[in-house]
Amino acid sequence: MFLLIVTTILWAFSFSLIGVYLAGHVDSWFSVLMRLSLAALVFLPFLRWRGYRASTLALYTLVGTLQLGIMYLISFQAYLYLSVSEFLLFTVMTPLYVTLIYDIISGRGVRIGYLFSALLAVAGAAIIRYDKVSEHFWFGLLLVQLANLCFAAGMVGYKRLQETRPMPQHVAFAWFYIGAVLVAIVAWGLWGNPHKLPTTGLQWGILVWLGVAASGLGYFMWNYGATQVDAGTLGIMNNMHVPAGLLVNLAIWQEQPHWPSFIIGAAVICASLWVHKRWIIGRGK
Repeated sequence: MFLLIVTTILWAFSFSLIGVYLAGHVDSWFSVLMRLSLAALVFLPFLRWRGYRASTLALYTLVGTLQLGIMYLISFQAYLYLSVSEFLLFTVMTPLYVTLIYDIISGRGVRIGYLFSALLAVAGAAIIRYDKVSEHFWFGLLLVQLANLCFAAGMVGYKRLQETRPMPQHVAFAWFYIGAVLVAIVAWGLWGNPHKLPTTGLQWGILVWLGVAASGLGYFMWNYGATQVDAGTLGIMNNMHVPAGLLVNLAIWQEQPHWPSFIIGAAVICASLWVHKRWIIGRGK
């Protein structure tokens, strides 16, 4: 849980930095390629293949392709149509995707208790950001839901692989990032705009920070933490970034949230975690 909390705080800054300094200014395909390439370099020294089945290495590469490669490509496009707060709003369905996908691929059937606690987390996040949507609502909603599904599928896939085909996680992440980078290279080659590269030291600095810290270390800590908790807790924690991201907007850009909605929604998210820990897991539902 500690790693999930630390990563949530780390990622809270990413939403605002991308939305304010990169989206619309720097080619989104290049941003993805730069971010994932730097993250891959962090784990490249740990790349190992001896002693592992080719199918296992391919599966870890696949979950990286889904969770980061394809997810980032869709997410960076979504920022062109949405504000930071709208983007955060549209991610509230992730807990449902996490719990449902985990139950489906583990073959245990949908657990109603886990579904209930995930719905509470969704409700809390929606209460915080139910207003101020733009005319791009439907297209933005579609893009973010596609990104959410890829993120959830990759995250749950990684968790299941560690349960069924375990390997040291620093080795697993070396293959994980290879899959993500391969997608980014293809996307940049097909759709990249070389005339919209970063033009300021600040933009380059943000890309380096996003690649090394938010992606390289952040996703490692998040997925490592995901293997230490149940799927329901993992799903709920996905929505903690909503209040965290809005607090960052307040602290840095003085964007005031609607405080009654913020307080009520954040309380509902926290309550969903308490309900899940106390009543769902405690009673084995």
